[in-house]
Formats: sequence, structure tokens, C-alpha cells
Amino acid sequence: MTPRYQKILFFVLLVGSVTMAAVLVRLRERAHDRLLASADPSATSAAALAPTEQATLMVANDTDGTLLAEAIALPLPQDPGARARAVLNRLMEMYAAPGALHPVPAAGQAAERAGVLAGVQAGGPTRNPAIEQVFLMPVSGGKSGEQIAVVNLSGSFAANHPSGLETETLTVLSICATLHATLPQVAEVRFLVDGEARATLHGHADLTQTYLTAAVPPSGTQTGAQTGAQTGVQTSVRTSVRTSAQTNAPAAGGAR
Repeated sequence: MTPRYQKILFFVLLVGSVTMAAVLVRLRERAHDRLLASADPSATSAAALAPTEQATLMVANDTDGTLLAEAIALPLPQDPGARARAVLNRLMEMYAAPGALHPVPAAGQAAERAGVLAGVQAGGPTRNPAIEQVFLMPVSGGKSGEQIAVVNLSGSFAANHPSGLETETLTVLSICATLHATLPQVAEVRFLVDGEARATLHGHADLTQTYLTAAVPPSGTQTGAQTGAQTGVQTSVRTSVRTSAQTNAPAAGGAR
């Protein structure tokens, strides 16, 4: 027969475990709520009042699988995270515009059969931004001043993004390259969707890895996304990533 003190001890441990699980679940929910609430609705208007500056966007081209640098002038806030968000959303607006060389539907809108959004004006404002937040943090164990950017994509943008290895990889690489062009201190990039980890953008491009911006092909160089899409293996983009063991490994579009 089990001694009474063991029964009491077991009951106390059980209650403690259940209570701790409930507390952890609640803390996770609160952290998620804070993450989504941190999207300042006044950020767009604040950016509109900011001084106009020159920014470099790394624009994807589906025709030859390259990233091309394009300099534009737009209002940029001083806060680095808000600046990165403004630049990336401008990049996504370009992809949503009619005639884009890398057509991607705007967040919250379904693409037409031709793959181009109806009613989206070139350079027009984004009502439902594809990029909800960009968080900047020091790189753990990295060089002094290096930062990691955590890009929080909207769920509707990911859901409406065209599915395919080539198009998804080009979108991910263009975001990484544009971040590095805007904020040179950004050495690594990670992705969330609606504040949570997600396996892929839309079935192909890996969002679980940490992308190294230094490994993204320079302007005008073929990323190799087309080659990877044709072979079914992500062969030529050569985007290095950092694994959970903090060792370099090939990422989506980066495996040899």
C-alpha cells in the first residue's frame, strides 16, 4: 500500500505542474498579444511626416532571378525599426503594383488569375501592410554592433503570396538584402508570421532558419532561385543560415 505522504507529495506535484502549465500558457498568450499590439497604428502617419530620404531597395526580378538595386526617395522615420518597416512595405507595394517584375498580392487582397492585383496603384499606400513589425536586437556572439532583424509578416500576406520555390525565395532574399542596404548593421534576419514561428512562407521558402545577409547575392547577380525551382532542390541561391546549434548550414534556396 502506498504511504500517505507519497500520495500527498504526488498530489502536490500534480497540482504544481498543472498550475505551472497554465501560467506558462497565459504568459505566452500575453507575450503574443503584446507583440501584435506593438504595431503602432500611427506609424504610417509618423512616417509621412518624416523627412524624405534616399533609400535603396533590392527589387526581385522573376525574369532572370536577380535582385536589382533601386534608389527611391521616401519619408523615413528616425527609429531604425520603423525605418526598416517603412522601406520593406514600400518594397511590397512595388511587388503589388500592376506590371511588377515580381508580382506578389498585397496583404489582405486576393490575386487575380493573371497574378496582378486589381485596384492597386503603383506607389499607393498600403492599407494592410505586409510587414507588421521589424524588431532589431544584438546578434548573440556576433561582432560588435551587428544586429539581427526579426521581420513579422502579416498572415494575409503569407496566405496570398504565390506558392513556389522561386517566387518565395526571391521575396525572402529581397527582404534580407533590402534590410542590409537600409541598415548595414543588420547581419541576420529571422521571420515570423502574425507574431509566431512558421515553417514556410507559402509551402517552400524556409522561415525557420536565420538568414545571413552577407550571403545574399549582390545586385544584378542571379540568385539561382530559378535553378533550384527547376531541379526541385534548392541548389544555387547559397543563402547561408545559422542553425539552432549556431553553425552555418544551407538555408531555403541555399543547400548545395
